[in-house]
Amino acid sequence: MSLYYCYPQGKPKALTLSYDDGRTQDKRLVAILNQYGIKGTFNLNFGFMEAEDRIHPGQAAQLYQGHEIATHAFHHPVLTKCPPAQAAQEILKDRLGLEGVAGCPVRGHAYPFGAYDQKLKDLLKGLGIAYARTVSDKPDFELPEDPLEWHPTCHHLNPRLMEYAKQFVEDRNWEYLKLMYVWGHSYEFDDQGNWDVIEEFCSFMGGRKNIWYATNIEIIDYLQVLDSLRFTADAQGVYNPSAASAWMIVDDKRVVEAKGGCLTSLA
Repeated sequence: MSLYYCYPQGKPKALTLSYDDGRTQDKRLVAILNQYGIKGTFNLNFGFMEAEDRIHPGQAAQLYQGHEIATHAFHHPVLTKCPPAQAAQEILKDRLGLEGVAGCPVRGHAYPFGAYDQKLKDLLKGLGIAYARTVSDKPDFELPEDPLEWHPTCHHLNPRLMEYAKQFVEDRNWEYLKLMYVWGHSYEFDDQGNWDVIEEFCSFMGGRKNIWYATNIEIIDYLQVLDSLRFTADAQGVYNPSAASAWMIVDDKRVVEAKGGCLTSLA
């Protein structure tokens, strides 16, 4: 019997986007994502949200509904240059403010200026951050080896964006979970005058039955569900101690849902 993990409903691929700073251009970007059924994570600085060019706290919950709100530090400093106590306050104050906006736990992060080191990663973990995105593109479709050092596939300004998108769509290797991760800043579309870039990308990637459109935290949480599975010695059964379902493909064709709190037969 062959057995492979897959995303919910048997999908072999996932797409996620991540956008920083919470500028007013997020309104247009979110409308595009919603049009094509694509999900994004929006990394906000709560200390700047009252500024004229930012999404205000009273607007954020409705605007980002169906997407994810994540931290980007309260005042967007270079956290590796801050004393540990200041860095901790930057994250905690951002979390506290954003959780008041989102109405749920905020557990994601994007490193301001892409700056991070092992000390900062250890600090984030202790502050309840489950993952953190870098600005270092890694042009592949692999899952993060370290969620606190999560390298995206590419920035949306990468001239190979659509080339990567086509490679991702055409990939037929079902044995490994695939993930495409695009990041950027929504104000760059105004600065560059190229909203057509994200329109073309979303039009091409949206509405595909074999792609799971997910936020960053949804992907991290699902990978934790897969990691928690407990298989019988003969691999004919699996116990899922999590509350959420896990999904597998058996013998290259049969999709099996392992529901939370249940022992599921794979035979």
